[in-house]
This record gives sequence, structure tokens and C-alpha cells, in this order.
Amino acid sequence: MPTAKWKNTVIAQASDGEIVKLEGNIYFPKNRVNPEHLRDSDKHTVCPWKGTASYYDVVVNGEVNAAAAWYYPEPKDAAKVINGYIAFWRGVEVLP
Repeated sequence: MPTAKWKNTVIAQASDGEIVKLEGNIYFPKNRVNPEHLRDSDKHTVCPWKGTASYYDVVVNGEVNAAAAWYYPEPKDAAKVINGYIAFWRGVEVLP
């Protein structure tokens, strides 16, 4: 079962059939991510084919991993498959 963990805390968990793999990243459905561990970030980046990404800080026991989760609120048509999904990086361990 794909799982995202940081500081030994499960941030997201989903079945294989619920995730999307894209460009080497595992995207979890938003409803499979624990919102208790997400905090809005002001960070945004632009991908030419996916669109503008927004970020969340990952927070566990008061420790913050800045902009360690990202999503595309309005992905371009070529990336519609990740609409409503969140991916992780910056030390968040993602196990397939």
C-alpha cells in the first residue's frame, strides 16, 4: 500500500489503484492525505505542460517541512489525471 511518511508519521496512504504515477512521483488522492499534517504555503511553481503548482508545508508535532507537498489546483489538459492529487518531496519518504 503506497504510503508517505515524515518523522515516522504517516501523512498519506492509499491503495495501488488509487494513486497516479507521473514523472517518477506518486500522487495520492487528496482524500487519502491527512489534512492535519498540511498547512498552506505561499510557494508556487510553473510546469509548462502541467500548469501552476501550489504547495503545502508538511507539519508533524510542530516541526515544519516547508513546501514538501505539491498539487495542481487547475492542471492543464495534458495533466488532468493529477487533478485532486498531492505529491511529496523534501525528505518525505514515499513507499510504493
